[in-house]
Parts: sequence; structure tokens; C-alpha cells
Amino acid sequence: MARKTRSGTWEGGAVPVGCSSRLAPGRAMSAAEQRPTEASPSPNSSGSSEVVETEAGNKYEPVSPHWFYCKVVDSREKWIPFSGQDSEKLENAHQSSKHCEELVVPTEGGRYDVHLKKRLRYAVYWEEVESEVKRCTWFYKGDKDNRYIPYSENFSEQLEETYMICVTLDEWKKKLESPTREIIILHNPKLMVHYHPVAISDDWGSSPTEQGRPRTVKRGVENIAVEIPNGEPLQIDHLVFVVHGIGPACDIRFRSIVQCVNDFRNVSLSMLPAHFKKAQEQQQIGRVEFLPVNWHSTLHTGVDVDLERITLPSINRLRHFINDTILDVFFYNSTTYCQTIVDTVASEMNRLYLLFLQRNPNFKGGVSIAGHSLGSLILFDLLTNQKSTSEEEDKNEAPQALATSQEAFESVNDILKDLELSEYCSVFEREQVDRRALALCTEKELKEMGIPLGPRMKILHYLRNKCRYQVCKGQTLAAPGEDGDAMQENVVKATNEETCFRRLDVVMGQVSANYPQLIYKPQIFFAFGSPIGMFLTVRGVKRIDPNYSLPTCKGFFHVFHPFDPVAYRIEPLIVPDVEFEPMLLPHHKGRKRMHLELKEGLTRMSTDLKNNLLGSLRIAWQSFTRTPLPAVEAAAPGDTEHGLEAEAGSEKQTEGKPEDPATPVKEEPPPINVGMLNGGHRIDYVLQEKPIESFNEYLFALQGHLCYWESEDTVLLLLKEIYQTKGINMDQALL
Repeated sequence: MARKTRSGTWEGGAVPVGCSSRLAPGRAMSAAEQRPTEASPSPNSSGSSEVVETEAGNKYEPVSPHWFYCKVVDSREKWIPFSGQDSEKLENAHQSSKHCEELVVPTEGGRYDVHLKKRLRYAVYWEEVESEVKRCTWFYKGDKDNRYIPYSENFSEQLEETYMICVTLDEWKKKLESPTREIIILHNPKLMVHYHPVAISDDWGSSPTEQGRPRTVKRGVENIAVEIPNGEPLQIDHLVFVVHGIGPACDIRFRSIVQCVNDFRNVSLSMLPAHFKKAQEQQQIGRVEFLPVNWHSTLHTGVDVDLERITLPSINRLRHFINDTILDVFFYNSTTYCQTIVDTVASEMNRLYLLFLQRNPNFKGGVSIAGHSLGSLILFDLLTNQKSTSEEEDKNEAPQALATSQEAFESVNDILKDLELSEYCSVFEREQVDRRALALCTEKELKEMGIPLGPRMKILHYLRNKCRYQVCKGQTLAAPGEDGDAMQENVVKATNEETCFRRLDVVMGQVSANYPQLIYKPQIFFAFGSPIGMFLTVRGVKRIDPNYSLPTCKGFFHVFHPFDPVAYRIEPLIVPDVEFEPMLLPHHKGRKRMHLELKEGLTRMSTDLKNNLLGSLRIAWQSFTRTPLPAVEAAAPGDTEHGLEAEAGSEKQTEGKPEDPATPVKEEPPPINVGMLNGGHRIDYVLQEKPIESFNEYLFALQGHLCYWESEDTVLLLLKEIYQTKGINMDQALL
């Protein structure tokens, strides 16, 4: 508490200008004097009611601090509150580390670390500029919006001390001057204002005494209009890596992949209590963690300089936009830059996985991957080139089988001549590489010998094909008496060989690159607005074998918006002879959108009306063209009776015909076998367009390609499939 010295100055904190003291000079306030005194009613008071209010108002309660961090948005600072869970962690660490060294507190699900002494917040998994952190108690309203801005921690302490004196002594209308010479006046507990001094300059100098428009001052975070998140569950059930598409911006607002994945994660957190409430109450689930994977910045680190030299100066913005976005597709189809992209994506996912395990040592969940646009194609090519356990064993055994086979190859010179690589014969002779040594060579050893990339690929492709030929011919025979084992071994090798040939259909036309291996096996691969089908067709793939599946990933789902111009279907490549619609993704509220139901209802009604009208016209025409009965010769009574029965039967048959076409509409379509790419389940899932989007498909085409980050239906599909692998279902199946 502040006190006044003999010289008339105040110690122990700032005291407002004009504060009158009840203390004698040089004497501290006693405990009795610190207790609030009973105020005498004024002449205008109404008696004891105001006395009770004054006594209640004189009770001082310390303010509850809350922690905020600063984020720069559009060159403006924006103070965002930590969740209640994180703020409590930071406050406890702050109270316990006053006399300790630097203390690091993980926040926001472990994705950010806060260094308390430095008051800085750092990103853990990706590169991001550090942000300032404050322990906030007092706020004032900003100039250009209604957001409240926190005061500095030191000045907030001075405000709190002044407020305590005002409440204790019941003396208000105190003035404080901030370090920036701004005036704060405490009129009463509910009215506190902040003035920005406006200096008016003229020929005689400036006058800083003028004051601008007053702004509201609030004490405590509970008195300001700010939404404080509850925090995230501590338990992490599953990890999903998300790879972006072309360009540095991932949505219509030109936000980065980190911001878009943050939205995706927030939507998933809001979906869990709505659709997995029972599992949450039984503490069966926690949450799913989504981490972004950025490859664009690494690719454009060096190539942008080369592009800048050849880019024309006209239409500057459009050309730079094309260089940053559209050219990524061409980069991926280039051998050099494709290698850079796949290396970056694979190494980044492996790095993030190891870092995640380091920070979450108790994590026992699975891993899935998701890709948007071109990112889904990159992941698909990576997954098709992963090595399963059996393939790795075959890879280790293949060189040995080739080396021990006496008739496996001709001489090295003959092989190089067949491959039109005769100029490298001297290199192999210098290194003393014969046919057996050539069979044991890997890409790394060929590179160390100085063989360029193109010839290396030809030699390795030849060796792989020769190995497959040896396996198919069954040149590795068992000894007599081991016919059963030899037959079983040949069956296993034939099965592996069949799998390899199915894989060759998918990898046909891929850019020649050394695809790195992931250090984990993804459970599910999700593609958003993916052009995989188009790229496979352009590469010459006519059909995907129905028995083909990704070597290390058993699940594959493709989600797309009906107006997405980049998305192409995948199922017709597996079942090319059957025309069928993609699966309609259920709405997260449990029904179709109203405009789609209305459209289907009108279509069904028009079909029924058409069928009924045609049936009525057919009956009328038949009755009109039917021969009149009097014109027919008289027949026997039995014949007449038989004719009437036949006529009645024909009329019944005619009346029943118009109803036949309406019957197939109600029948459910037969199940479609779309192969093993998704374990026998459907792959293509289409979102339901919004009502406003159905007015014009072209206006919302771009939005359709960038809508997945905030799509509840997309997020719910991910959560549903991920938790089904754990045997956990949603509370209620969506229709």
C-alpha cells in the first residue's frame, strides 16, 4: 500500500494526482485505520440503505489475472486470451518461479511453448515469429474497434494499487498518468476512463493539456467482451499430418496452412461433444491432433531468384501469383524439383512425428495423413512407393538371387550396350564391376561411381525387371526332397510378384524420383479436392486393379465439393464399366440440406406426374382406337364371357403399366465393389452444396476448392473413420 513521506511524496506505488491522505506526516496507516469506516449519510441520502451499499462497496477483492498473447493481423496488434486451462498453468508457474531461472510452459495442446521470464511464445512444430505474452489485469478500449487492449504489467500494478486505495478509503475521482503521458481517471468502480492527450501546435508552440475522446477502462478479464476458450483435452488419440496444395495461401482469405489447420482442429474439437458425447462422458476419447506440413517455402527458397530473372515486368502481380501457385504443378512434374518436393514432405513428416513422440512419450495412438489438392497427389505417390515388410525382404533377397544365378546376366558390357550406355563401360571396368557385382549395386553406389541420374535409372530399372523375370521363371529351385517347401516358396513369390505388377499399373508415368520412406505406417489417407484421378489418366493409367491397395496404408477416402474444378473421381478408374454416383456425405446435423431434399422431391414428383400422364393418355388412346362391340359379330355365350374376361384382364394390365416405371425409383441400388484400395469400401464422397451455391456453379467454383478447412461434414467424416479403427462409433448414425 502506498504511504506519504515527510517530504510529501508517495512511496510504495503511484498515487493519483489530488489524492488526500488521512495519515499524519511520517506515520503509516494502522490496521484499524485500514479497515473501512462507516460513512455518514449525506443530507440527500435516504438513510441506512446507502450506508449498506457503501459498506459493501468498500470491500476490496484482488483482481484475477488472465494471460494473453499478441498476434499481428494486417499490421495491427491483436491480443488473444489463452484458454482458461493454459492461463491457470501459466499463473501457477509464474507464482512458483519468481525466484527461479527460466521456466518453459507448454500451451495450446503442446503446439506452443511460453518462456515466462522472456514473456515470449514460440511455435514448436513449425516456423513462426515469436509473440509477446502478458499477465493482464487492466484493459482499455482501442481506438478503431471495440477490442480491449491490456495495459503493461507494471502500470497495471499501479492501477490496482490506486484502485485498492480508492475502494478502501472510499475516495474516487483519482487521476493517474501513464508512462506515455496518458491520463486515467477512476470516477467510481463502474466508471473509469482513459484520455489520450491531443497536442495542438500553433505558432506559439504546443499545448498538451487538451484531451481527446475518453475511452472505457475495465478491471479484470470478466468485465470485458472477450471469448475465452475452455482448452483442449490432454489425451491425444490420433495424429494427422496435413499437406497443403499449390501456393503459400490455402483458402479464399489467403491464409497459410498453419492458420487453416488451426481452423480444421477447432472444428474437430466442436464436433466431438456434439457427436461423441457418450464416449467423452465415459472418457474413452480425448481429441485428434492435426499438424501442418509445409513444403512450398523450401521449394521456392532458391528457384524464386531464377524465376525473377526471366519474369516479364508487365502485369506484375498476376505473374508473381502464377509463379507462386500455378508453377508448383510444373515443378512437381520436373524430375529435379519433384525430388525436392517429395524429400521435403517425407522428411518433414518424419521430423514432426519424432518431435511429437518426444513431447508426448505416452502417445499410443495411430497416425493418418491428409492432403489438399496437389498435396494429396504428392502423398499418393509417396504411399504407392512405400515398401511393405514382404517387399523389403524381397528387396534384400533379390540381389543375392541375381548374384548366385549363373545365367542371370550377360557381360556388363553387353548390358550397357543394350541400354545404350556404352560410354560408361570404362567406368565399370575401372571399378572392376562384373555381372555379379552389378546385381548387388544400389543407386547410392552407382551415384558414387559418377553415373548420372538418367543412366542410373535405366540400370536400376533393368535390374528390377531382371529380378522379376527370375522370380517368375522360378530359377531358384529347392533341393530334392523339399518339393513341398519349394512349391510354397514359389507360391509366395508369385503372390508378391502379382502385387508388384498391380503396383506397376498405378506408378506408371510417375516422375522418376527416389521416393523416401516414412518411419511409420499411416492408417488412413484422406484426400480433399484431389486431382489424383486426372493425373493417373494423363500418365496413361487406364484402370486400377481392383485388388490393388496401398502397401502401408489400408484406408483411402476422397472428399470433394461438387463444384470443385480441381477434383476428379477415383472410383471410375477401378470400375470403368459401371456408371454410379459418388457417396453423398451426410450433413453434420443429421439430414440432407433442405434445398437438396426439395430438389429431389420435385424431381420425384415430376417423374410420377409424367408416368401417370403417359399412362392415362395410353389408356385413352387404346379405348379410342378399340373396335366398337356392336360391329363385332355375335358370338357364343361362352366366347363372349371369355372375351370379356380377357378384355378386363388387358385393362387391368394396362392400368398397372403406368405404375411400373415408378417402382425402380424406390429400389436401393445394388452394392458396388470398388476394389481393395479402401478395403472394399467406397472412396469418393461428395459434399452437399449450400443453398446459395446452387444458384450459380461458376461463381462458387473457387470457393468449392477451398472450403474443406471449415467444413463440418469433412471433419466429421475424418473423426468417424478414425475412431472406428478404435471400435468407437458416433452417438447416432447420420442419415
